[in-house]
Amino acid sequence: MNPYILAILLFGLGLGTMTTLASSHWLLAWMGLEINTLAIIPLMTQHHHPRAVEATTKYFLTQAAAAAILLFAGTTNAWLTGQWHIQHMSHPLPLTLVTLALALKIGLAPAHAWLPEVLQGLDFSTGLILSTWQKLAPFSLLLQIPSSNSTMLISLGLLSILVGGWGGLNQTQLRKILAYSSIAHLGWMTLVIQFSPSLTLLALITYMIMTSSAFLVFKVTESTDIGSLTLSGAKMPVAAAFTPLILLSLGGLPPLTGFMPKWLILQELTKQDLAMVATIAALSALLSLYFYLRLCYAMTLTMPLNNLSGTTPWRLPTTQFTLPLAISTSATICLLPLTPAMTALMTT
Repeated sequence: MNPYILAILLFGLGLGTMTTLASSHWLLAWMGLEINTLAIIPLMTQHHHPRAVEATTKYFLTQAAAAAILLFAGTTNAWLTGQWHIQHMSHPLPLTLVTLALALKIGLAPAHAWLPEVLQGLDFSTGLILSTWQKLAPFSLLLQIPSSNSTMLISLGLLSILVGGWGGLNQTQLRKILAYSSIAHLGWMTLVIQFSPSLTLLALITYMIMTSSAFLVFKVTESTDIGSLTLSGAKMPVAAAFTPLILLSLGGLPPLTGFMPKWLILQELTKQDLAMVATIAALSALLSLYFYLRLCYAMTLTMPLNNLSGTTPWRLPTTQFTLPLAISTSATICLLPLTPAMTALMTT
């Protein structure tokens, strides 16, 4: 892609997200979401193969439907209450519609079916943008709307954790596994969004760091499925050594960074007298941990099926820019001791 066009599209992504983050009016928030969607569509179709076009079409139709529901909910709220402000969403009907529209936009279960199919048709760079940056604007709206419908948010969160765990068990494609991982992590954030918005923001930041590490390491090692993971040790031994730590951090094991948000969320749910919800969420996280362990096993404890003595991929140095991978990997592995500082920063 032409670098000038790429710069314009990335500027559009930033402009759309910042417009939504800075707006308190439903019409401006909707405009920011639309700018965001229209800016990423050319990035999704830049490789011009049928799978990418299919994924882009699915993404466009899903986002257009969610944006239409969002605009309808804002208009309904203005008709019923006379208010266009996001914080003044008081009527239960538009509040429920807005919550469902934002759940569809970010891929919460049961409105999640588009996310694995769309991510499977994209390259890792565009998939990374879709899994991280594109979540910021809808989550900013979820944080702003009044959290009066706690049962719906808890149900969406628990269902997303379960679907994210069950859905990834039988997958062999890495992008689909990362999509179901995204669904599960978004469920954790939704569980606690009404009780502690700062904790949701902390979980979102750590999720973006860990997911960035996973996408970048699979891009650098050119791995697309579980079978190709067995070749990564020969291609890039250092990246293959750190990848299990990244995956276990996504699973939420101590002493890695991914343990921090799960630990704090379970603690907050217990404080809110939701011990049963916390127990179900913790047990459901074991499903996600299982398919992360499958990837670790395939990468570290198995040998490739084909003889690589003639290809010698370990002798070919990578030409990709690996500084973002190094930074995100370090943060994914080592941020847990900074938990008190990060929680204090988020609550001030």
